[in-house]
Order: sequence, then C-alpha cells, then structure tokens
Amino acid sequence: MITIGKKISEIRKLKGITQEELSEQSKINLRTLQRIEKDETEPRGNTLNGICTALSINIEDILDYGKTEDNSYLMYLHLSVLCFVIIPFGNIILPLILWLNKRDKVVNVHQQGANIINFQILWTIVTNVLLMAFVLLLLGHVADAYYLVYLFMLLYFLNFVYAIYAAIKINNGSIKNYYWAPVSFVG
Repeated sequence: MITIGKKISEIRKLKGITQEELSEQSKINLRTLQRIEKDETEPRGNTLNGICTALSINIEDILDYGKTEDNSYLMYLHLSVLCFVIIPFGNIILPLILWLNKRDKVVNVHQQGANIINFQILWTIVTNVLLMAFVLLLLGHVADAYYLVYLFMLLYFLNFVYAIYAAIKINNGSIKNYYWAPVSFVG
C-alpha cells in the first residue's frame, strides 16, 4: 500500500510543484514536508489540511479511511469482465455493480474498477462497430468481410485472456493497474 508521504510526493510532482513551493503554499516548514514525504512522520490536522489545500485535492484522496485491503475482491472485479461470454454487455454491467458496491470500502477498487469499466466500454464500442461493419459489408457482398469476423474473434479472445491474466497477477499480490483506457466514461 502506498504511504501518505509517497502519495503527497507523487501528487506534488504530477502538479509540477517543488517542495519549497508546496511548503510555502501550505504554510508549513520545508523540513516538515521533507520528513512527511520520506515517511519519517505522518501529517495531522492543520498540516494535512494545508498540504491538501495547496495541492487542490481532498483529504480523502490521500487517506484510505476505513478501507480494507482485499485482493480477492479485486480479482473478482477483474474476472467479472468475463460475463460478456454469457450476458450481452455483462463485461460492463457486472464490473460496474461490483465497483459501485465497494469503491469506497476496499483499497484500489475505485481506480482499478474505473479503469476496467472505461476500457470495457471502449472495447464494446470497437467490437460492436466491427460487427456492424461486417454486416454492412456482407450485405454489400464484399468478399473480404470475413476478415472483420477474424478481428472480432481475436479481440474477444484477447479480452478473455487478459481478464484472466490480470486476475492471476492480482491473486499473486501484484497491485497494478492492468487496464488502460484513453477515454474516461466513469471516474
């Protein structure tokens, strides 16, 4: 699990703010900020509030109040994608239900669930466009239309295998974001 100091450091670097600037904006001593980022101390009260205000984030963004670590739930979240085999749009519906149910209760579910759902929405759009293009080309008697079926089947196979791969990696203790989506539908 990422510590508070590391989260503060990551967010600060992402925003392109130096330690000196953050120290000045949050009205805390530079040495105190350095000790926080090195996890030598944990920020409390006004210090934490000042840092969060200076970074323009909510305190909840860096603290995991009441959240538990549950890798098995993350594994089930990844495996829930496989519902597309049985239920149309199940690759979106079941992960969405699981994500909404535990996103504020289990560590890493919010981020990973949002990424899974965004990826699956994009994947569903792409595969359905391929399917519609195949039907239109088939109606137009285009001989090469069957290549789209092969591409469609390949995409389904890759989504199936990748969901299992991500679930196995999480079961083995690797907490990493396995899905990437260039667009955000949920967040």
